Amino acid sequence: MPSTRFLGSLSTPRVDITIDTGNLFFNHALEGFLKIGSVAATRSIAEDSFKAINGGKLSKHCLERSLKKMCKEGAYWAGVYVGMEYGVGRIRGTWDWKNAMIGGALTGALVSAATNNNKDQIVSDALTGGAVATASVLLNYLT
Repeated sequence: MPSTRFLGSLSTPRVDITIDTGNLFFNHALEGFLKIGSVAATRSIAEDSFKAINGGKLSKHCLERSLKKMCKEGAYWAGVYVGMEYGVGRIRGTWDWKNAMIGGALTGALVSAATNNNKDQIVSDALTGGAVATASVLLNYLT
């Protein structure tokens, strides 16, 4: 009976960027902007793409509005998240993945409430923020 083998290796794609500003808080803030800001921007573009495809129209105005929303959402989420996570860490006196979870959930709820969403959307955004921030930190532990 012939046998088969699998030779090779499986690995996840990894991008490591190190930027040292000389200040721990600025390093943390920059990392948060890169991670959470890019996730929020991606979420925004996905939502707008879905709306454009569902609506059946795509125009230059639609693309400009989507780009502005993407930048605004990325800055909101990243800025609020960095402050929240840092504040939670200072209050708890420890630095672990739980800070990301709490900070992400608070960020999601705050940004959603600031955009006048209903209660269900606020809870959904809080859960999304907590999950994304926690996954971001936990993925760093795996690599």
